[in-house]
Amino acid sequence: MTRPGLVLEVDDRTPPLVVHEGLGFRLEDFPLGTRVIYPPESLPAIRDVEAAIRDALLHPVDSDPLPERLFAGMRLTIAFDDVSLPLPSMRRPDIRQRVIEQVLTMAAEAGVDDVEIIAANALHRRMTPAELEHIVGERVFRSFHPQGRLYNFDAEDRDALAHLGTTELGEDIEISKRAAESDLLVYVNVNLVAMDGGHKSVGIGLASYKSLRHHHNAHTMVASRSFMDHERSAMHHSAWRIGRVIKDTVNVFQVETTLNNDVFPAPYEFLMKREWEWSVRDQASMLAVRRGLALAPQKLRHKLFHDLRAPYGLTGIAAGEVEAVHERTLERVHRQQKVEVQGASDVLVLGVPYLGPYNVNSSMNPILATCMGLGYYFNSYLNHPLVRRGGAVILYHPLDEGFNQLHHPSYVDFYEEVLAETTDPAVIGATYERQFAEDPWYRHLYRTSHAYHGVHPFYMWYWAAHAMDHVGDVIWVGGDRRVAARLGFRAASTLADALEMASGSVGTSPSITYLHNPPHLLADVRV
Repeated sequence: MTRPGLVLEVDDRTPPLVVHEGLGFRLEDFPLGTRVIYPPESLPAIRDVEAAIRDALLHPVDSDPLPERLFAGMRLTIAFDDVSLPLPSMRRPDIRQRVIEQVLTMAAEAGVDDVEIIAANALHRRMTPAELEHIVGERVFRSFHPQGRLYNFDAEDRDALAHLGTTELGEDIEISKRAAESDLLVYVNVNLVAMDGGHKSVGIGLASYKSLRHHHNAHTMVASRSFMDHERSAMHHSAWRIGRVIKDTVNVFQVETTLNNDVFPAPYEFLMKREWEWSVRDQASMLAVRRGLALAPQKLRHKLFHDLRAPYGLTGIAAGEVEAVHERTLERVHRQQKVEVQGASDVLVLGVPYLGPYNVNSSMNPILATCMGLGYYFNSYLNHPLVRRGGAVILYHPLDEGFNQLHHPSYVDFYEEVLAETTDPAVIGATYERQFAEDPWYRHLYRTSHAYHGVHPFYMWYWAAHAMDHVGDVIWVGGDRRVAARLGFRAASTLADALEMASGSVGTSPSITYLHNPPHLLADVRV
């Protein structure tokens, strides 16, 4: 289902539009005729969440009810999406807590004693105890974490991995041994965007580098014509092949949840509205927030934004067989996020906000900003990119937050050493990836501290590979010029300057599309 009425053309009555740029936002006057695509308004939330969860577990899709799959003496493993979802983090109680508590109640009633709970963080950083507790809740945390039965997945613990074979194309399937050898694996997902969930949950969230390297690479990413469409994405094709082997080997009971677009709490609610719909109160909130952000030092601005907890509402939950569940999930995600758009533009404008999947409670370094803009936001489409081949992408972000040494140590070396030599994703992968992936110091930091795996910055660069292959110009408005140059891009002071810089590839009167998010939207582009 595509929702109409969310695309407008800038005219002389259009007020300045909000554009996110890291730890803040600006009000921008766009050229007349600019096409603006807004996210759909939030769908109504399910009122009785506990009843909805129980109904999903008792009446699953293409599966026996969960209580019938539980028995005394069995090994039960519960895995859940890590801190990278949702964005921003959800107000308590997190939906994963509510699902896990009901699963544990049913398990206790069936006499199940052998239960372990795993954060499916793959090669992401280990979550802190506080982050784990925020997701699973105090009761589950106190009952399982001190005993070592609630923990982060460790993709470098060779004794804790199981190799399940290969796909018909020779792709290795190596996942958590505990999950693979359990009588039942319950996976609890948050499907924030269409890219999430399905076979991507177990096959990626609980996988090692040996398995992930088959689809997290430059070749596959360039060949993925939108990560948001698993039927067209080469990455998802690989994940689905891997997932079907897992399905034949591991008993998986998938639980997928979908959320509405209630992203920003007070006093930021105005960011979820169209500018001409702002009330007097919204305008006052906007002015107060902008004034406060302008006066606050960067450290305080960072805290103000990263302390936000979103008041999401649950729009649906389904449980059971992975593919059947995911089909229902995608219907709900599309109902919330899909917007029909006619044709591609010469220029696509994107604001990169303060938060992405890999800088939760951390900094948006230049590589992550590139991934967020040219990876996630550029790929927020079905059928065709919002910008024509050879066109230009203009992004807003100051590229000034630097690198978090705790979370992103390998990113520093990637930026200083690898990007200094080349920015070509294919060359980077062939020349440097294995060195970073197998580096013993990076492995040590990943396993014992809270660092992303050594190979992770490569994946972030690969996410942007499709966009870099598709467009002719990438320009950062307000970006540090030296940083932009290191990334292989250019920087401009204003939108007008950026358009002038891009005129060599798009002309002096280009068609322009501004993707006005967050909240999330999915452009269904008809060409």
